[in-house]
Amino acid sequence: MKLDTIKLILTVISGICWTVVYIEGIRIGFRDKSYAIPFYALALNFAWEMLHTIFGFRTNGVSVQNIFNAVWFTFDIGILFTYFKYGRKYFGSRTTNAESIDNSAAFIAWSVLGLVTALAIEYAFIREFGVAVGAGYSAFLQNLLMSVLFIAMLARRGSREGQSLSIAINKWIGTLAPTILYGVLGEGGFPRGSFLILVSGIFCSVFDLIYIRMLARMR
Repeated sequence: MKLDTIKLILTVISGICWTVVYIEGIRIGFRDKSYAIPFYALALNFAWEMLHTIFGFRTNGVSVQNIFNAVWFTFDIGILFTYFKYGRKYFGSRTTNAESIDNSAAFIAWSVLGLVTALAIEYAFIREFGVAVGAGYSAFLQNLLMSVLFIAMLARRGSREGQSLSIAINKWIGTLAPTILYGVLGEGGFPRGSFLILVSGIFCSVFDLIYIRMLARMR
């Protein structure tokens, strides 16, 4: 099998798995009246996919990865909707009507600040490293953060509310495939691979597998 074919297969595997993560995230969010992706990871993903959809099509035109980026950005909007609709119950506590109003305002303000920060950080990666290299570095670092935040979310909620093995397993596979592609084989801005991406991707798998184990054992 040609190397280009292997790279395409890995790209498609990653794209399909992450698409499943986002669709399941929306479905489970509405089902459990919760949100399924940890907020700070969601904010970074939303910013990354918006910017790299715009810059990706502008720089490389239509490609398999850019199409997936645009699809993911669309689903990000749906997950953000579930976050703003149901996420306030996880933010602080409410005991009176006045405190409820203050809590709601604080939740919105904090969430907007998180989104603005994520956009600034993602744009800084592009300015500092360029579109291709910035995309790779930022994607794997925030992916590692997401892996840790999933474990923290499970521990904080104490249940499988807003979570599922489908999301966990597809997140793991969807990250493992581009770890091989960008960390080992080389692609895009990393023609000879990237040690940083490889290390980040390995630890993503470590934390993802821990999360899958924890989630499977929890009722």
